[in-house]
Amino acid sequence: MSDLQLEIKTLIIEALGLEDIGVEDIDAEQTLFGEGLGLDSVDALELGLALQKRFAIKIDADAKDTRKHFATVASLADYVRAQRAL
Repeated sequence: MSDLQLEIKTLIIEALGLEDIGVEDIDAEQTLFGEGLGLDSVDALELGLALQKRFAIKIDADAKDTRKHFATVASLADYVRAQRAL
């Protein structure tokens, strides 16, 4: 697991108040919404704001690929890396 993935897992737990979950409970390839971690649309908004603040990136909620980027911790880490490189 990369440091960025670990940081994103920690951010998910802190930003969403998931007190009963540790970073080791979130697999990097586990889906974050629906059947996976069980996050919902409100969680997505909160997570998006937390990611923008922590990593100083811009997330366009209306972009067609945004849902794909938020699919897993691994895809979020790839997205953050790409945004930082811009």
